[in-house]
Amino acid sequence: MLYLESNYQQGFEVSGDFSSHAPSKFFDDDGRPKRTGTLWTASAHIITAVIGSGVLALAWATAQLGWIAGPTVLFLFSFVTYYCSCLLASCYRTGDPVTGKRNYTYMEAVKSNLGGFKFKICGFIQYFNLTGTTIGYTIAASISMM
Repeated sequence: MLYLESNYQQGFEVSGDFSSHAPSKFFDDDGRPKRTGTLWTASAHIITAVIGSGVLALAWATAQLGWIAGPTVLFLFSFVTYYCSCLLASCYRTGDPVTGKRNYTYMEAVKSNLGGFKFKICGFIQYFNLTGTTIGYTIAASISMM
């Protein structure tokens, strides 16, 4: 039993330069396990990310703005979302878009593209935003429970 528990707790960490190795059946070119997502799984993740509490209030907020400003603001926000997703997609790899180093997290992409001090500023803003969002969800949930 102890043998199973010790094997269960082992982590899988790969480090080093894997750019010269060809991708195998189970591993990508950077040595991490090969991703197995499909168009269906990606679509499911996008739908679950988009359909949240913000979408529930979208119809009411658009109605409050009226027939001119409501659709205009909706179009503006959709353009901003599209632009940000294109920026994130172009930051997925650093250097060459095909063989460059992969950035697996948002902060890795910021660090590899902006570096040092700007990375710390961006991290602070990101955590400040997450804190504010958490407070907003807590207030909205407590109001809904009343």
